[in-house]
Amino acid sequence: MARLKLAKKPTKSRQSAAQPARAPRDAKELKNLKLGEASTDYSSDYNPDLLESFDNKHPGKIAWTSFICTEFTSLCPKTGQPDFAKIFINYIADKKMVESKSLKLYLFSFRNHGDFHEDCIQKICNELESLIKPKFLEVVGEFTPRGGIAIFPYASCSNQETEFKKLKNDRMLNYAPGKYSVDLAKLY
Repeated sequence: MARLKLAKKPTKSRQSAAQPARAPRDAKELKNLKLGEASTDYSSDYNPDLLESFDNKHPGKIAWTSFICTEFTSLCPKTGQPDFAKIFINYIADKKMVESKSLKLYLFSFRNHGDFHEDCIQKICNELESLIKPKFLEVVGEFTPRGGIAIFPYASCSNQETEFKKLKNDRMLNYAPGKYSVDLAKLY
């Protein structure tokens, strides 16, 4: 009977030559984040102060981060009726990154906030841009149809580097509903 030969684990010297080991985040880096507190306060009012960031340990690298919120709600400013959406946030970090629990609490704070769909998406984009100053950021809202109309607003921003300005321009010119989001069947 033939035996399978298992590949050897890379030696420590091979690992460090390919990619230097990164130290985990220390207590000093994490002390100002509210993550992991004994209780979580859910704001019943819109509150951008809930957003938190942390240092990007790899600011020289270009990497996408995507957040998908499948349960976003806000209120119609005219009727007060609830609006439901999936929110897609895609960004390329520079020096700061968004802390995910704070983002969840921030998005939850829209629950009783009355604003039009387009305003909610632009507001999220503006506040994340102000918080983390990313190389590139886009926010897509896919709002559930009400009155027979679905609204899919899109907002984006970039820093002043040529490649990210071009990325922003290209994605804006090529935007179409569903293009920068995900087949939701893949989420569950």
